[in-house]
Amino acid sequence: MSHFYPLQVTERRQETRDAVVLTLAAPAQHTARFDFLPGQYLTVRARVGDESLRRAYSICSAPDEQVLRIAIKRVAGGRFSNWANDALQPGDVLESMRPAGRFQVPLLPDDARHHVAFAAGSGITAILSLLKATLAAEPRSHFTLVYGNRACATMMFRDELAQLKDRYLARFEPVYLLSREDQDITLFNGRLDRPKCDALLQHWLSGQRIDQAYICGPAGMAGEVTASLQAAGVAPARILTEHFAPATAPARPRTAAPDIRERDDDGDCQLSVVRDGQWQHLALRRDGGSVLEQALAQGVELPYACCGGVCSTCRCRLLEGEVDMADAPALEDYERDRGFILSCCSFPRSDRLVLDFDVEA
Repeated sequence: MSHFYPLQVTERRQETRDAVVLTLAAPAQHTARFDFLPGQYLTVRARVGDESLRRAYSICSAPDEQVLRIAIKRVAGGRFSNWANDALQPGDVLESMRPAGRFQVPLLPDDARHHVAFAAGSGITAILSLLKATLAAEPRSHFTLVYGNRACATMMFRDELAQLKDRYLARFEPVYLLSREDQDITLFNGRLDRPKCDALLQHWLSGQRIDQAYICGPAGMAGEVTASLQAAGVAPARILTEHFAPATAPARPRTAAPDIRERDDDGDCQLSVVRDGQWQHLALRRDGGSVLEQALAQGVELPYACCGGVCSTCRCRLLEGEVDMADAPALEDYERDRGFILSCCSFPRSDRLVLDFDVEA
C-alpha cells in the first residue's frame, strides 16, 4: 500500500481561476492497481524545487467513467497546490500511492434511499464521485447536494453539476449556498454553518428522511453540520465525514504527559513496525515527536500524506504498547475500538510499541 507508482498527466482543465482538474493515466502494467471506489483519494508525490512533497487529493471521477481524475485548488502559501496550478502540464508525471479511503457506503441497486451531501469549496471533489456513482448505481434513490461557495465564479464543477441535474432531473437536487453573492431565495444566502444547516433541515430538508449523509469541508464546517444533523435525528452511523488537512501538524495532547524514566543511548521506546510484510525496528524518544515524525527522521519510510490526522494514509493497528493520540478526525469510533491509530498523531508513551501497517480491517 505504501509503494508509489508513476501516473502521467494526460489532460489538464482549468476548472476555475484557482483550480485545475488533472486526468491521470497509469502504465498498462499498473492499471488494475488504480481501480477505485467513489469517495477515495490519491496520495501523490512530486519534487518541487529541492523538496519532495506529498499531498492527498480526492478522486473526482466515478469508477464507471473508467478515467482517473483529481482536482487541485490553489491554497494561499500552498507549495504543492501552487506548483500544480502553475507548472503541471500534460506529459508530466506524478507519483502516487494506490487509491485509499473509506468515505463511502456500499451501493445497493435495489434500494430507494435519500442521500444528502454537504460540501464547502473544494470539498465537492470527493462528493462529486459519490454523487455520480450513486445516481448511476441506485436508479430508485435520490441525492440532494448542499454546496457552499463564496460566489458562482468560485464554484468548482458548476457545468458538470448542471449536466447531472439535466440527466437526473427527478432524482438530483442541488442546493447552492453563496456567502458573497445574493440569490433570490434568502435561505440560500450565507455560509454553510450550524444556523444555516438548522434552517435547511427545518424548511427544506427533513432529518427523518435522510438515509445517508456525507460531509466534506473544513473541520469547523464539518463539526457544525454534524451537530445539526444529529440534532435533527440523523443517527451518527449514517453520517460520513471527510476533512480538509490542517495547516500544522498535531501536537501531543496537553493532558497526557509522557512517563520519562532514566534514558539510555538507545532511546526509551523500542518500536517494531510491519509494513508490506517486512518488519523494521528502531528506537524512539517518549519526549520527542510523533511516531511518524521520528521514524521518518531516522530514514524509515512509512505511509503518510497530510501529517494532520485527516487523511488516514498513516493508519495502523496498535498491537502492543501505549500512545498519546492527538485529535485524529479521520478515525471513526469503531476503528479506535479495534485498536487503530494514526501514526502522525500518536506519541510514544510506553517502553515498547508494535504497529501493523498492513492490516486494513
